[in-house]
Amino acid sequence: MPPRLDEAQQETILVVDDSRAQRRLVSAQLGRWGYHVVEAASGEEALEICQADCPDFVVSDWMMPGMSGLELCRRYRALRGDRYGYFILLTSKSEKGEVAEGLDVGADDFLTKPFNAAELRSRIRAGQRILEMERELTEKKRLVTTTLEELRVLYDAIDRDLVEARKLQQSLVPDRHCAFSGADVSMLLKPAGHVGGDLVGVFPVSETEIGIYSLDVSGHGIASALITARLAGQLSGSSPKQNAAIKRGADGALVMRSPAAVCETLNKLILDEIETEHYFTILLGRVNLATGEVTLAQAGHPHPVIQRVDGSIEFLGQGGLPIGLVPGAEFTEFEVTLNPGDRLLLGSDGITECESVSGQMLEDEGLERLLRANRNLSGLKFFEALMWDLSSYAGDQDFADDVSAVLLEYRGL
Repeated sequence: MPPRLDEAQQETILVVDDSRAQRRLVSAQLGRWGYHVVEAASGEEALEICQADCPDFVVSDWMMPGMSGLELCRRYRALRGDRYGYFILLTSKSEKGEVAEGLDVGADDFLTKPFNAAELRSRIRAGQRILEMERELTEKKRLVTTTLEELRVLYDAIDRDLVEARKLQQSLVPDRHCAFSGADVSMLLKPAGHVGGDLVGVFPVSETEIGIYSLDVSGHGIASALITARLAGQLSGSSPKQNAAIKRGADGALVMRSPAAVCETLNKLILDEIETEHYFTILLGRVNLATGEVTLAQAGHPHPVIQRVDGSIEFLGQGGLPIGLVPGAEFTEFEVTLNPGDRLLLGSDGITECESVSGQMLEDEGLERLLRANRNLSGLKFFEALMWDLSSYAGDQDFADDVSAVLLEYRGL
């Protein structure tokens, strides 16, 4: 005799037969094996029991007065909902067509009367295995559904935070166009995701001097955006005292430090204070509005571009080391003079590395082509056209990298 089931593991089996003797025979066997047995003398009585509390198993005679076992099976299936039950039909029928009919309405197994106890026990055990698998799948489905819902709630919260983070990052560049005596400065900042690692800016130093920069922190997302926020404070136009690029001269007036020296300061800041695995590239320029002289430091950033008043284009610089890679790194700078009508573009690699559908990068040659095509546009209208052209080049697919730039248009005093 097999061991009795633990009370918590007992399966409820409904035995349905219009023959009281047959019910007692089946129930006695099942009871000895440890199952909880409920009896019903008709299909109608069995259905009432199922409506109150559906059993795990139903062992039902096929041929009964009133509701047949076949009809009971059909209506039992309609009651179960998401919870599966195992239905065994007891029958004297052996024709394939009748067995097929039973399977069609939802019967799981058949026992031909008269049956022996060992066969009944084997069929019940087979049903138990199926029910255990069904319950396991149901539980896994519930866990997956619950987990997905928790992830959805978490994602929505993260998404809301990222939307706010995007607003905060965009606020780092409050004015996309600034007019100075002798020059106009326009800025473009378009992260590839909610937030990005690019940052552009301009800060006034004196009536005749301004600083401009374009930087790109390695990586994407929140970590890169946090570093850009820290760097924005180091190059702030609203707080000259905290700006690492501004100092007081011998006469007490504010002047801009050497761009190369500023890069060395930022390199030390990244390595010694922020202590991050990220690094960044930057183009930092000191602009004399009176003379048109521009001193630039290039630290791993794409080459600055001058478009002269006659339409000719010059790519400047030698590249240089990114900031945050080598302790004690030295940075160099170079000078260029702008004439009235010339313009200077500092752009991130999101422009030159923009890929077409076929995977070909725009590169410097493509940027030169776009500059010539939009030669007659200035300021923010130039950037609108540039973004339109980049989108067309990319086949309207999402940009893989942040796109940012600073455009200095020199008028002269």
